Amino acid sequence: MADVAACGAGGHRHRDRGVLLLQLVPGDAADVLAAEAGSATAETTAQIRQQFGLDLPVWHQLYNYLSNLAHFSLGFSPRYNAPVTELILSRLPQTLLLMLASQLVAIVVGIALGAVMAVWAGKWPDRLLSLLALLLYSTPGFWIGLMALILFSVRLDWLPSGGSATIGVDLHGWAYLSDRLKHAALPVCALSSFLIAIYARLTRAAMLEIDRQDFVRTAHAKGLSPWRVTLRHILRCALLPVTTVAGMHIGNLLGAAVVETVFSWPGLGRLALEAVMARDFNVLLGVLLLSAFLVIVANILVDILQSWLDPRIKAN
Repeated sequence: MADVAACGAGGHRHRDRGVLLLQLVPGDAADVLAAEAGSATAETTAQIRQQFGLDLPVWHQLYNYLSNLAHFSLGFSPRYNAPVTELILSRLPQTLLLMLASQLVAIVVGIALGAVMAVWAGKWPDRLLSLLALLLYSTPGFWIGLMALILFSVRLDWLPSGGSATIGVDLHGWAYLSDRLKHAALPVCALSSFLIAIYARLTRAAMLEIDRQDFVRTAHAKGLSPWRVTLRHILRCALLPVTTVAGMHIGNLLGAAVVETVFSWPGLGRLALEAVMARDFNVLLGVLLLSAFLVIVANILVDILQSWLDPRIKAN
């Protein structure tokens, strides 16, 4: 019970349990801490609840949370005995690495497959890749991750089975980069598989539609090579819907809790899942707020990218 008391004392009586709908979930952080201690009494649980402000009315907890938020504070986590901001910032680089790598792989591979499907539309490459895209679209990413884990980690022993880096080894330079890439390979493949199918089908449809436009026929009439017309005129215009959809899927990658759990990846999605299990609502709300902010920033960047791809948007 000393651990529970120490955890409560470390909170410095933070009373910012800012929750509203989350209050409908049975139990709170005090119940979780008492259950983990194993020997907590009702009096000790009540004391922990008082120390963290869990005994206050919901409206008072909401007021405390919004007051702290106005001072750029996300509160304190009784479960981790640390400020929420520090917890999120410690997990954010891992999530950004996984998110950006997955998006990069999905965009490059998806656009390449979609371009091949559009160039050979109706022929065997198009049909074969369309079948592959359908399989990737209909198969859950975590299942692909589990199968890849069994194949490449358990049977072939080519890649590590979990984590973001090798523990207990001090690596530098290329050895460090290689170790990080090996740990990220399987979760990136699991997250990008679904997006590859979406981007491939979207690129194919957009390129086939643009190929019937007047400016494409004019480019052919001027004697431009087919490959230049495809890459410079058709594919560039086809990237507009792809970038739009890519911005919409940023939020899904930020909350990839299942994949992060499968591969023991210390990211924000896994932190949010752990916060739900521990009834640590300050952490959960902090993750949601940061995720919303990152989605807004990503969509602003997508708008800037689209204005570069299509000068008509910049003119308007």
